[in-house]
Amino acid sequence: MRSTNFNKYINSGTDECVWMKAGVVKQKLCAKEFNCTECTYDTALRKTAHENKRLEKTGKHPKGKRKNIVFWEEKIRNLPPVKQPCLHYMKGRISFKPCTNEYRCGSCEFDQYFLDQYAVHAAVRPVDVLEIDGFKVPQGFYFHKGHTWIKMEEGSEVRIGLDDFALKIFGPVDRIEAPLLGKEIKQGRKDISITRGPLKAELLSPISGVVVEINSRLRNRGEPANMDPYSDGWVVRIHSSNLRQELKNLMMGDETKAFIRQESDRLYDVIEEATGPLAADGGHPINDIFGTIPEIGWEKLVRLFLAPDNPKD
Repeated sequence: MRSTNFNKYINSGTDECVWMKAGVVKQKLCAKEFNCTECTYDTALRKTAHENKRLEKTGKHPKGKRKNIVFWEEKIRNLPPVKQPCLHYMKGRISFKPCTNEYRCGSCEFDQYFLDQYAVHAAVRPVDVLEIDGFKVPQGFYFHKGHTWIKMEEGSEVRIGLDDFALKIFGPVDRIEAPLLGKEIKQGRKDISITRGPLKAELLSPISGVVVEINSRLRNRGEPANMDPYSDGWVVRIHSSNLRQELKNLMMGDETKAFIRQESDRLYDVIEEATGPLAADGGHPINDIFGTIPEIGWEKLVRLFLAPDNPKD
């Protein structure tokens, strides 16, 4: 990747919502740091714009305040091409640059390049990390029951990784692999694999999308994931086209905490089956469950913890 002075990509800008900057609404300030995917206002306006378009196709016309609501991308396309601003300019991050890809950010080379630089200077780290029965759980992450996670980024971009629970059971792993750039992954499908010596396990993808970046370091050594699963240990970054719908199948916040407690109880039951009753000393789990208690069996651990009910093939 070309070297660059990242500061030139930073612009003070304003906190006006992109719908306001596009001229669709008269007044609206952004309260989500331009994370439109998680914004209920953005969701509501897109729903209205979609309904208005549907009515127009049937020969009807929207009425009232909603009649002027169109997709902000369509509103901007009324401008001359050289005056259609890049979304990063609208979000106050760069000086003016025209959009050259019709606001299809997922396939835009500049968007991918900018986000790569943004990720370097704004480390992918959780705001806060809790410990649930000795397992780390970051705040603001979505979790899949197959022990993978996603972290929301710009637009429909997300990062994917393995959670601390899986890595404490199966780690230290030698490498982690996922599909290469441009390949598609699917929610609930076995698209990620971990390797430890001659042993291999497959994990279910937490979300669907197209791969736009991979953490190539994990293909040679699993240490970054073993040491820091929620930051340096991310596995792949994807562009998701069905993000809002698929997020409904994931856990967050209190639901994740309850899930980890349940999994912790199941894990201790499995350990006691193999070793006998454990002392009730309130101790935390060791970092290498399989390596310390191999008699549990790799395949059994995979079956119990990485293959929730009805995985997709």
